[in-house]
Amino acid sequence: MIRHAAKHNSEQRKVVIVGAGPGGLASAMQLAQAGVDVTVIEKQSWVGGRTATFTQDGFTFDFGPTFFLYPRVLNEIFASVGRNLRTEVPMKRLDPQYRVSFGGGGQLDATNDLQRMEEQVVALSPQDAGSVERYLRDNRKKLERFRPILESPFNSMRDLVSPSILRAAPHVAPWQSLGDQLASYFKDERLQIAFSFQSKYLGMSPYKCPSLFSILSYLEYEYGVYHPYGGCGAVSRRMAEIAIDMGVEIRTSEAVTGFDFQGKRPTAVVTNQGKYQADSVIINADFALAMRDLVPDRLRRRWTDQQISKKKFSCSTFMMYLGLDKRYDNVPHHTIHITEDYQQNLREIEEDFRLPQDPSFYVQNASVTDSTLAPEGQSSVYILVPVPHRNDTATVTWDASTIEQYRKKALENLPKVGLTDIEQHIRTEKIITPQSWESDFGLFRGATFNLAHNLGQMLHRRPHNRFEDLDGVYLVGGGTHPGSGLPVIYESSRITCRQLLSEFELDTEFMDEGAASADTTVFANSPQDELATAGT
Repeated sequence: MIRHAAKHNSEQRKVVIVGAGPGGLASAMQLAQAGVDVTVIEKQSWVGGRTATFTQDGFTFDFGPTFFLYPRVLNEIFASVGRNLRTEVPMKRLDPQYRVSFGGGGQLDATNDLQRMEEQVVALSPQDAGSVERYLRDNRKKLERFRPILESPFNSMRDLVSPSILRAAPHVAPWQSLGDQLASYFKDERLQIAFSFQSKYLGMSPYKCPSLFSILSYLEYEYGVYHPYGGCGAVSRRMAEIAIDMGVEIRTSEAVTGFDFQGKRPTAVVTNQGKYQADSVIINADFALAMRDLVPDRLRRRWTDQQISKKKFSCSTFMMYLGLDKRYDNVPHHTIHITEDYQQNLREIEEDFRLPQDPSFYVQNASVTDSTLAPEGQSSVYILVPVPHRNDTATVTWDASTIEQYRKKALENLPKVGLTDIEQHIRTEKIITPQSWESDFGLFRGATFNLAHNLGQMLHRRPHNRFEDLDGVYLVGGGTHPGSGLPVIYESSRITCRQLLSEFELDTEFMDEGAASADTTVFANSPQDELATAGT
């Protein structure tokens, strides 16, 4: 499928974006607003990358992200191009945000209603009375200090002594892991995990993830967890439609095969269907595979194939998408099941590189919120099990036998969260393994959350938004600063666009005006509020 846009004049600067994922689409919108001639090239037949939906036998599923968190960033991007996220993409704020089910006993229905949260926390652990309020208060201050860091480029060590870093320093404990820091707030290990499992959004164990990321669960409680009607892919589709309205050309089902270089600067993007001249290039593909497949190793000084192979990568996921001829209205929209021996579960994934014997898992039962996802009286259910990524030492081979064994294990675990008698109600099914993520979606080692977020791979030690090994090449997405997760991927597009537009000597004032004029009612602090009522 090829989406055409208006013709551009010959004097416009030309930018080609490789990949129509969330970061590429956000960049396209902002660059078009600045008057740049933008072409987006996507190898898949759809836009959004993994932030996309697919329909099978009348059931609709998200491929990847199912939580829409911290809408502030995308809200400001929409405002900067004269659009309103509230009206463009209907969403519902969820309450409860999700249920955390503990293999060791008990559950927690996460809500930003602090009285209800306090009652649940005290029921689980009387000694932790008042801990939630203290955690939220401290992380509100931490986010305020860290926001400038997450919104700024880090191109060298000099950026580490910027005023924003110095102001944030008192709130950082680099010697502490996220798990250690949560232990300073909650005595009950179940509560420590309930406020730190969000590190899995980054594909990391909370016991290895830096304590900075305590802000992740804070964002959920302060700003809400949203469901876009039609799935998270609806956000990507609307962004693509807006970009096309602004004059962007989006070409799908077309694979980039390389670049024409003049020295270290690409002058054209080469695809399996043609060639596109470019003044600059933005890479929104998986960083490691894009470097290996598109850029000759001899042109890369810091990020050679050998250096990339030594980096740490996130876990992968075993996915099941089930269309069921039954509704499970007693099961909330999102459920996270934490196995009884969580640390052993994480060791199996990150150190032993073997399939967890008693896995933690996540279930989305979105049909309780969104009737558009399944035929009447039926359900679209999404199951995610964290598993090791693929590497040379991994003992897991995703052959038919392994897939069937792990499918059986996943189904056997579902009654723990209220999904009983599932197998006899399956009407359609799709499975994605780490091997599928690598071969079909282009993810290096099948690492669904890209480069890991340890201290050695953050800030200036992550691939730079203005890519340091080439000229005129920029990065957006989870493989660059600030990192993985939709809010920070959208933020990476703003960081990249500011630098690119400055190189072109084009005005970026519209970006600041968008941030100032954005509709702040998106943050209405009530679980019942929706970003829009249309489409419900």
